Amino acid sequence: MRTVRPKKNLGQHFLTDLNIAKAIADTVDACPDIPVLEVGPGMGVLTQFLMPKGRELKVVEIDAESVAYLNEKYPELRPSIVGEDFLRMDLGRLFGGRKFVLTGNYPYDISTQIFFKMLDNKELIPCCTGMIQREVALRMASAPGNKAYGILSVLIQAWYDVEYLFTVDEGVFNPPPKVKSAVIRMTRNGVTDLGCDWQLFRRVVKTVFNQRRKMLRGSLKPLFQSGMPGDDFFGLDIMTKRPEQLSIAQFVELTNLVDRKLERVSC
Repeated sequence: MRTVRPKKNLGQHFLTDLNIAKAIADTVDACPDIPVLEVGPGMGVLTQFLMPKGRELKVVEIDAESVAYLNEKYPELRPSIVGEDFLRMDLGRLFGGRKFVLTGNYPYDISTQIFFKMLDNKELIPCCTGMIQREVALRMASAPGNKAYGILSVLIQAWYDVEYLFTVDEGVFNPPPKVKSAVIRMTRNGVTDLGCDWQLFRRVVKTVFNQRRKMLRGSLKPLFQSGMPGDDFFGLDIMTKRPEQLSIAQFVELTNLVDRKLERVSC
């Protein structure tokens, strides 16, 4: 059986260490009794350890060569192999609207997009595990006050508890990436209502971190294109902070402050 050529344009780095593959597959056990969706199975190094778990399993793979390989090597999996682009899929149709665990050895170049899609489908995905670039994993798990704390940290931690599980060295991949990888697990934190407008929350977080060296009184100004608030707004104590200093609760508070001020300005 021919192997699959790793494709640079798809960001493919195939894991070759079976012990690590099994350890990644076992991360889904923290969320039992629901189906599993694997993104980017490649030649099935994780898939082979997910299959014996007795869970309903589907795999999504955009690479036609990998799809052909999986169909040949795992004929029992054929009905569950989805040859599509995960980022364009309607995730609600995969398991008939049921919740599922998302996992995979995620391509580095689209991992952030994958997690934004997870956020858009957070009611379907109570748990997400897998391997990503170590730098991204550190950002996702970072607490306020750290340099790694940023947009991804805040948006994901608003809805998920993030665990950095372990680091993976470059030498266990074909081809070896230029950076280390890490395995993470995200589990829904029980928040059902953030306490503010979610879309505005996202805008606020992205706006202030785009100018992260500025105090909030400076970085928030692009939000007020129709009229700038006065000192009653920009003179608040919170406005002297920089974005990496704010907790999730403080970002919620800030979003509500911005929301009320936007309403007044637009009137």
